[in-house]
This record gives sequence, structure tokens and C-alpha cells, in this order.
Amino acid sequence: VTNSTNSSSLILLSLNRKTKHTMATLRVLMFPFLAYGHISPYLNVAKKLADRGFLIYFCSTPINLKSTINKIPEKYSDSIQLIELHLPELPELPPHYHTANGLPPNLNHILQKALKMSEPNFSKILENLKPDLVIYDILQQWAKRVANEQNILAVTLITSGAAVFSYFFNILRKPEVEFPFPAIYLRKIEQVRLSEMVAKSNKEKEPDDGDLLADGNMQIMLMSTSRTIEAKYIDYCTELTNWKVVPVGPPVQDPITNDADDMELIEWLGTKDENSTVFVCFGSEYFLSKEDTEEVAFALELSNVNFIWVARFPKGEEKNLEDALPKGFLERIGERGRVLDKFAPQPRILNHPSTGGFISHCGWNSAMESIDFGVPIVAMPMHLDQPMNARLIVELGVAVEIVRDDDGKIHREEIAETLKGVITGKIGEHLRAKVRDISKNLKSIRDEEMDAAAQELIQLCRNSNK
Repeated sequence: VTNSTNSSSLILLSLNRKTKHTMATLRVLMFPFLAYGHISPYLNVAKKLADRGFLIYFCSTPINLKSTINKIPEKYSDSIQLIELHLPELPELPPHYHTANGLPPNLNHILQKALKMSEPNFSKILENLKPDLVIYDILQQWAKRVANEQNILAVTLITSGAAVFSYFFNILRKPEVEFPFPAIYLRKIEQVRLSEMVAKSNKEKEPDDGDLLADGNMQIMLMSTSRTIEAKYIDYCTELTNWKVVPVGPPVQDPITNDADDMELIEWLGTKDENSTVFVCFGSEYFLSKEDTEEVAFALELSNVNFIWVARFPKGEEKNLEDALPKGFLERIGERGRVLDKFAPQPRILNHPSTGGFISHCGWNSAMESIDFGVPIVAMPMHLDQPMNARLIVELGVAVEIVRDDDGKIHREEIAETLKGVITGKIGEHLRAKVRDISKNLKSIRDEEMDAAAQELIQLCRNSNK
């Protein structure tokens, strides 16, 4: 008996190590949107909360949880529990499509519809688990209503940064007010694409979808960012919304991988000089057009730098790499480059001393990982929040942007020149010094910011219990 008591109090001690005054373990259900770019930051926060004594129920569809389980180290086997949410099966949306990753774009709104139809299942999950708190994605506003109907507190975790969030909020809510930070703006072609997208999503919107930005009785909003990089934008968010914005730190994955395929790649990277190699990757949901693919390929060839390029295609449109790339490209680059048509261990590549730059679409997770690992960025934004993220990291002094022309095209010569400058030129030295400096500051404040966020949640639950 004594032994088991000791071991359980040791477990409790280690759980409470970081939180000076936890109440009884808080049970939190986390419910990200069904895209990898949302699941990954939610999982990051889940681990940080588990480190502080919270019990986490992590809720998503079986197909998403299948890949999530490999990203949860053994030490979280008790504190992070995976909860399956089953969507109704629609003829055009079999279970392997219950995720936004690689989903053909024409099925996007069907996935949204199926997710909305899973509301009764979600409600049952809450009835069974009775968590103290639901942390939901702003794209699933209905989850908050379902939680509140059962008297469960709900707060949102925003997976973008504060610059982007306040920029969009400003446009939608206060169009007459000019955005006060000139570094963040949209170019002509980006404005056109944005208004097309807003029109399309308004057309597909169900009448009871609720307003994404309706405040209701929301008091705090968690956000995947840090005051180190976005203090003025965080303050402006609070001013615009009247919600207290609580930063939980940028979303960064642990560079863990034991995959044999990855080992070969990492060994190849190890044969290259320090900072001599560029990593090229455009995220899990964005795919280059045929023209863009060609320009990037010729730019890599012209630049003469070493590279790892993740050239992926949407599900159902997979191509042979030889056919997708310019004729003879793979032979001509030889040992200087590696082209992959599957996921690569991004954190591990960015964390490698041979990696000296990252050509990125500037999704928030990718941009933040690059900064965290001290790697300068060549920004090639496509749409949604990416152009604003690109402008923010240029403002921070850690990136150079490849600017599309008025027809939205990119040009191989400009990419090649920029790339040479970042890998071998003076500009690269400046960017590297700056990004390493910011990375150090981010790491030094990381625990402190998360401790403060955990305390906010504990306080919120205490107050509601009263």
C-alpha cells in the first residue's frame, strides 16, 4: 500500500510540478478543425497543458487520430486521451475523406456539412465525459453552443497569429477604420482572391452556422502566438474585440521521427555544409500550379544551392515526379537535391545545421517553426492568411518575400537570385542573426507564457464554479 501511495503521489507531484496552485485536475476537451494545420497547434497546447497537470481529451475523426497518435510521446499516455468523433457517412465523403488533408477542393463544403451534422455525436461525447472546459476551433462555432447547453465553459484557441486575426477582424467588423499597421496589407491580386473567397463561403454558408466573430459571453481567447513577436497586434486584437487575448506561444512540433525513410534523408542532409541547403515545402493543403512548379524547379536549378523539395499533389491527382517536373530535371540536379512526393519530417529538417533557408507558403505553423529553429524564410504566400503572415515575418526581419506580378505569376530568375542571397550572401547573414535572436527570446519566455495561460484557464473554471 505504502509503495502504491508513494508512486501515485509522485505522479501527482510531477503533474503539479509547474502549476503552483492547481485545483483538482482540470479536464479539458480540445476540438480542433479537421485540418492538419489546426490539429498540430492544438496538440502542441494539449501537451503543454498536460505538463501542467491538466487531463486532456483530444477529439477528432478516426482518420485524423490515426496520424495524431504517433505524435504523442509515451509520457502522455495517461494525460492525453484520444476521443473519436464519427461523422455521418455521406456517399461522396467516405471516412478516409473525414479530414481536410489532401481533400479535393470540391469536397471542402461537404466536409463542413458532415462536421456540422455530427453535432449530436459531439453532444453525446460531452455528456459522457463531462469536461470542465471545451477548447474549440473558431471554424466550429457550434461546438461552443453545444457545450454551453450542457453548462460547460468553452473558450476558443485561434491557430493563426494576432496580426492576421486583427487584420481580418478589422475588415469585417470595422471596414471604415483603416488598419493602423502599414506593414500588414494585401496586394491587388490578393484582395481580389479574398473577396472571391468570402463571396463563395457566404454562398455555401448554412443559415444556422452562427457568426464566426460573434462574441457572446466570451471573456478570453487563446492564441498561438507570443508577445515576443506580436505584442502590438495582440494589444490591437484586445482593443478591437474586447476579449482578453492570451498567448500560448507559437505552434512548434518536437523534432521527433524514427522513420527509416527519414533516416536516409537526414543522413544525406548530414553530408552537406552548414547552412548550405534550402528546404522547400508548401504545407499540407496547398499545391503549386503546373506553372509555379516549373518556375520553382528552374529556380532551384539556376540557383545552384542544395535543396530538399516536398512536391506533393492532391489526393486522386497524384503524378509521377518525372512527369510533374521539367524534363530531365532530376538527372540534371543529381546529388545536389532531393525531391519527395510525401510528407517530410519538417521540424527535424529545419532543426538540422545544414539547413540555411526555407522556401515556404507561410502558413502560420511553418513560419513559426522556421523562426523557432532559427532558419530564415523565403516567403511565397498563396492565399488565406499567408500573405499577411509573409508581411509580418518580413517586418520582423527574418524573411524575404518573392513578389508575384500583377497576373499572380512568380519568376524563376527572381527566386534563384533571392535564394542565392539567403544561402550564400550578406542578406542571409543578416536574416540568420535576426531569426536566431528572436528564437532565443521566444524560448526564454515560452514556459512563462504558458504558465500564465494555464492560470487563466484555472481561474476561469474556478469563477464559473462559484
